[in-house]
Amino acid sequence: MERKPPWLRVKIPGGPGYLKVRNLVQDNRLHTVCESAHCPNLGECWSRGTATIMILGETCTRSCRFCAIATGKPTEVDWAEPARVADAVRIMGLQHAVITSVARDDLPDGGAEIWARTIRAVRNVNPQTHIEVLIPDFKGREESLNTVLEAGPDILNHNMETVRRLQKPVRVQAQYERSLEVLSRAKARGFVTKTGLMLGIGEKEAEIEETLADLAEERVDILTLGQYLRPTAKHLPIDRWVTPEEFARWKERALALGFGVCESGPLVRSSYHAEEQSAKYTGVEVSARS
Repeated sequence: MERKPPWLRVKIPGGPGYLKVRNLVQDNRLHTVCESAHCPNLGECWSRGTATIMILGETCTRSCRFCAIATGKPTEVDWAEPARVADAVRIMGLQHAVITSVARDDLPDGGAEIWARTIRAVRNVNPQTHIEVLIPDFKGREESLNTVLEAGPDILNHNMETVRRLQKPVRVQAQYERSLEVLSRAKARGFVTKTGLMLGIGEKEAEIEETLADLAEERVDILTLGQYLRPTAKHLPIDRWVTPEEFARWKERALALGFGVCESGPLVRSSYHAEEQSAKYTGVEVSARS
């Protein structure tokens, strides 16, 4: 594997906070994108007492070439999962909860009903918790997106992941315009919208500029920019290491284009310090823990 530059080195996970979250995840039979996607920030986030819960199982029906999550035939839908997620959010004391999922193209609604039940369960048990959902594109089904939106999340996040030219080699079954449409529809319904891009996977500077302009045109509120990290030798190679200075320049450019918040840095991920991103946008202070 590629040797990481100094600014990408992280501490080995450990400590009482980390162990508490790990045990909570195991005891509640939950999945987290932190583990499944090999997130470099797992140790830091779990030590802070927070984790990004992944619903609808741990097997994805898609085969994105950047992602470490397993691809294959998923298990049956677990209708008891929403209650366990809500309880985990309560135990962790989250004031800002981030929930994501695998893509479930095997289901007629793409898993939208479980999404809605999870949002409502978390809201019912934790009425003061801000809920951020990081959703798949549901193959563009507007009715599935509406099912999620009608459950009332506070932030609708859907990642573009990369520039237009690289969608097919990077995301395989996804489409650039379809992802823009998900964000556009959510914004038209009055929701706070959020998206993220990986840099260092082969994009050109002009293509980043084009993508930011497209997202700004859709009035996306929150943008995250982070370094692509190759999970295994079977995944797409890293094209380049993006320096902290370049990330700073892209943040400045994004804010100039009108994004309300841009979190930009080598280790930034969609849910990394998500509560702080929300606070910057809304002006309401929200901590990861109560």
